[in-house]
Amino acid sequence: MKALVAGWFSFQGMGTTAGDLMVRDVVCDWLEAAGFTYDVAIASPFAHERGVDWRGATPGDYACVVFVCGPLGNGPPVTKFFTHFRNCAKIGLDLTMLQKLGEWNPFALLIERDSDRAANPDLALASVAPKVPVVGVILAHPQKEYREAGQHAAANAAFHRLTGARRCSVLYIDTCLDPWNQYGLRTPAEIESLIAKMDVVLTTRLHGLVLSLKNHVPAIVIDPVKGGAKLTRQSQVLGWPYIFEVDTVTDEALTIAFDDCVSGQARAAARSSAENAVVAIAKIRERFIAELPRVVRQHDQSWPGLS
Repeated sequence: MKALVAGWFSFQGMGTTAGDLMVRDVVCDWLEAAGFTYDVAIASPFAHERGVDWRGATPGDYACVVFVCGPLGNGPPVTKFFTHFRNCAKIGLDLTMLQKLGEWNPFALLIERDSDRAANPDLALASVAPKVPVVGVILAHPQKEYREAGQHAAANAAFHRLTGARRCSVLYIDTCLDPWNQYGLRTPAEIESLIAKMDVVLTTRLHGLVLSLKNHVPAIVIDPVKGGAKLTRQSQVLGWPYIFEVDTVTDEALTIAFDDCVSGQARAAARSSAENAVVAIAKIRERFIAELPRVVRQHDQSWPGLS
């Protein structure tokens, strides 16, 4: 017994969503539980996944066709699809039927998401796909003050290679507010709140490091200045080990650091670095408050005519 699973992912350029693919996988699991084997009808840009092009599939190979997820109405391209599989039993799951079922219902079995007859929970709620790390990427722009020592493009490219090779959800975060923020963030609080939600941060910016550790988020840091500059010094002050210099960093080292930083131990280390920094900053505060009056008095006395 073999089924063909189809949906909007079976047709190119039809706006396939994450939910469509989640429901597809749920239904494939259900078919296995029912003792069926299956093929998935797939189209670009998902052609790299295991599947078949329905236009070249032999209808006689399938006991049924299961069309899953999304709105469905009597029109192209599904009419051509259903005509191709006219002799197969047709099943509809998790569909929003755009027409009254009395007017059009091509299915021998329809368990709809909603129609003029019934409504049911969306099947994506049953998806069990594992989550992936959420990675914040905070990149510095080229900084002219470092001249030829500034290797910002190379540092940023190393992070692009890392995220391209890992299963993760990447969110780019801009910490600049003047003259504008390229992702629409408006205040320091908005920027910090976003950083605090990350599982790990990849950064070539000093405050990418600082605000990550402040919120106990592990950061992987590349100092974009050849030989190391302020990022290297700040990492040393904070006792943070995942710091690399742009002229010596390797993809292998970044991969190892990434695996470390998505672990619970790295988050505990970030917390420890932040707590130690808070203790040091408290001493800076005490010194500032204690010395401020003396510095102001000395300055006033050094200018004749001021009292």
